[in-house]
Amino acid sequence: MFYVILLYALFASVFTIAKTGLEYSQPFFLVGTRMLLAGCLLLGYQKIVNKEHFSFDKQTWWRIVQLAAFNIYLTNVFEFWGLKYLTSFKTCFIYSLSPFLSALFCYTLFSEKLTTKKWMGLLIGFMGFLPILMNQTSSEEATGHLLFFSWAELSVMMAAICSVYGWIVLMQLVKENNLSPITANGTSMFIGGAFALCHSLLVENWSPIPVTNIPIYLECTFLLILISNLICYNLYGTLLKKYSATFISFAGFTTPLFTALFGWVFLGEVVTWPFYISFGIVFLGLVLFDKEELQQSYRGKLLSQPQLSE
Repeated sequence: MFYVILLYALFASVFTIAKTGLEYSQPFFLVGTRMLLAGCLLLGYQKIVNKEHFSFDKQTWWRIVQLAAFNIYLTNVFEFWGLKYLTSFKTCFIYSLSPFLSALFCYTLFSEKLTTKKWMGLLIGFMGFLPILMNQTSSEEATGHLLFFSWAELSVMMAAICSVYGWIVLMQLVKENNLSPITANGTSMFIGGAFALCHSLLVENWSPIPVTNIPIYLECTFLLILISNLICYNLYGTLLKKYSATFISFAGFTTPLFTALFGWVFLGEVVTWPFYISFGIVFLGLVLFDKEELQQSYRGKLLSQPQLSE
């Protein structure tokens, strides 16, 4: 259990570190350089240690490009741009949409059935985001609005949507194209990082590079790669061997609490009451949704067991 808590505390620290890095570098440049370097490290590991030859068919390449575009480029560009104007804990909390979005994606794309309790859980979960979304700081208000959402909030919502779709593509690459997760992630990180750097060249001020404090930028980039790309990825895979995917996913809802704590301690962010109201409501929706998920899983196991003849 300690390592489950450690996993999500480390995930939470990524938002705090990224928020710090964005004070001294532009978002697209930070995303691009981080992902390029992380991709090189993963592909280098596969080439040197596992002696892998990178040869893919057209369908595999197409899915890798989709993974790079959605899970790496769009997810991180939307996230980091929104994080520049939002508090770290609000950004992380909006990311908590992911379990609900995953269910809707599976319902839409794969015709998976949703029970009445799951629909209730989804509705309660989505309603729970309203209090924190209605509470906006001056920095996010400066980005403009669409209806009552700030563009910064919408940007992080798009990051969550792109991330969920990216995980679906990764699942297809691993299960249908028999690609190693490390190879898939390493290749997509390299390509997605190149996309982000090209974007940076077009819109950010290179004089000579879009960084105002190189030592802090390098420190944040190193920590992001070490914690997010290397430690969390491997720890998550290890924990899945011991705990169920449903439990690991449910435990992930502790991440906004850790992010709020780190933001308060290290960034001086003020955690307002709408955060706690939203957290409580969304937690209730997630409990209802995951309780039904666990019951279905348990019933499925019982049905799959051999029955004794009377």
